[in-house]
Amino acid sequence: MARIVIILQDLGGGGAEKMMVRLANQLVEDGDEVSMLLLMAGGENLQWLNPRVNLLEICATRSVKALPTLRRWLKQLQPNAVLSALTHVNVISILACASLGWLARLSVSERNTFSLDRGVNSNWQVRTAYAVAPLLYRLLKKPVIAVSKGVAMDLVASAHINAKQVTTAPNPVIHHDWLVQARAASHHPWLQNKTTKVIVAMGRLVPQKGFDWLIEAFAKLALQQNCRLVVFGEGPLRAELTKQAAILGVADRVDFPGYSSNPLAEIRVADLFVLSSRFEGSPNALVEAMALGTPVVAFDCPHGPREILADGQLAPLVDLGDVEGLYQAMLASLQLPISEQGRQRLVQGVSRFEAATATRHYRQLLLGA
Repeated sequence: MARIVIILQDLGGGGAEKMMVRLANQLVEDGDEVSMLLLMAGGENLQWLNPRVNLLEICATRSVKALPTLRRWLKQLQPNAVLSALTHVNVISILACASLGWLARLSVSERNTFSLDRGVNSNWQVRTAYAVAPLLYRLLKKPVIAVSKGVAMDLVASAHINAKQVTTAPNPVIHHDWLVQARAASHHPWLQNKTTKVIVAMGRLVPQKGFDWLIEAFAKLALQQNCRLVVFGEGPLRAELTKQAAILGVADRVDFPGYSSNPLAEIRVADLFVLSSRFEGSPNALVEAMALGTPVVAFDCPHGPREILADGQLAPLVDLGDVEGLYQAMLASLQLPISEQGRQRLVQGVSRFEAATATRHYRQLLLGA
């Protein structure tokens, strides 16, 4: 048994937070003593955290203000290994561990395409973190953990880090609790009582997710196919995307219901899942859809979809930004029913993302052989 601390800003609704919860849950099930240390507090993913995980919330108003308390907690916990996720949190964690002489205990994780992600946040503290992170990463004794090969290659190229200082580990997406959640009933009326084909997408309503492209492609599709589109998520582009759907004449066929408390139950009964992102790290929702046997279509964005879809062998991979191509792929997927064999190919294609398998990989990186 090892003592492991996982450091995050909070347990908000993002993919990084969800994956760290699943990693922590699997580690405690495997017999480790795990503490989840939050620089702030709470979040949508808190409900999924195993009660056996020791939850510590610093409740700082800003990440940087959590540094003194973080240092004290780490000193008290005396972990064998520390894992930090997200760039700005990584910077705080490096400073805390360096002050304790613990850089050999620390592993940091990059969850998104570094060169693109650093430009989407206007907060000066986050921008500063992205500027200094590459310098601090070179001080680490353990390699930076990237969520995909594409993220790793981008980190080497854009942050000028030696390739030997970067490694990859799959996200622990598929957990047995996940299967229980997936079997629950859908809450969305279009999916509860389906009278037509329903397409599902998921993510924050921000430019990165490319929902403007998806709505444009769907408007073309709606001229050929009786179908509906549900986009689960919340964000600053809600009004703009709603207006776009109205202008294109599909407002009655597109719904933005906000975050789902159980997105797996919605994806499971959908006829198609679409990933329209401009960039990603390793899109967990795409893996979840495939693990449920739901047909998928994805843009070939940097990074993750090409690796997950085996260069397009498992499902259609559309050139980034090709709205016509996305429409054609969606139409073909809806018109050609997937076989049980096809569903099993999708499920088997993402087996490396099973929590037990991915956690063994993480544990080896954190603690050594």
